[in-house]
Amino acid sequence: MPDLENINFPANVFGQLGPADIANLLRITRTRKLAAGEVYIEAGSDSQKLAFINSGLIRVYHLKPNGDDLTLMLRWENQFIASVDGVIYQRPNRFIYQAMEDTELLEMDYYKAEKIIGESLSLSSTKHSVLLHMLGEAMERVESFVLLTAEERYLKLIEEQPTLYNRVPDKYLATLLGITPVSLSRIRKRIAQHPK
Repeated sequence: MPDLENINFPANVFGQLGPADIANLLRITRTRKLAAGEVYIEAGSDSQKLAFINSGLIRVYHLKPNGDDLTLMLRWENQFIASVDGVIYQRPNRFIYQAMEDTELLEMDYYKAEKIIGESLSLSSTKHSVLLHMLGEAMERVESFVLLTAEERYLKLIEEQPTLYNRVPDKYLATLLGITPVSLSRIRKRIAQHPK
């Protein structure tokens, strides 16, 4: 069972939980450490893991038949990660989840968690809040491709996670933003020449 003292649960998500609810969740939670480059969830697996990233960074990507890969998302400290395919749709996972740096996760089986959550009003409320937050994040990402320029998407990403450009290779950031590494380089050059 993980040590509660070393967990950085966001207060806005878990602040309403009492010690009994947290203890019930921790009973089915284990600490998992990934080395940089280690794959957490393989494409084709039926993973039903739900994890909270205590430290580190995970990239979710799709490997195309020609060998190119496209970054779908990056998740970092104090965020949840799970295979939507495995947890929601109960189908084989289409993406690869890989640690970009040494990463520590608090991991549980989603269906074991569901049983415990179903028995607690405060846990059910917290689950609802977490799911709404994750849905909001997904919608913001989709909307950014409609409403923002590539440069605005880059600036928004760096505002959310200022150290990201030092933690993730440019080619991965570029595919996440829907641009080429050359375009990303041009954006950075423009920003450096005309800081706001």
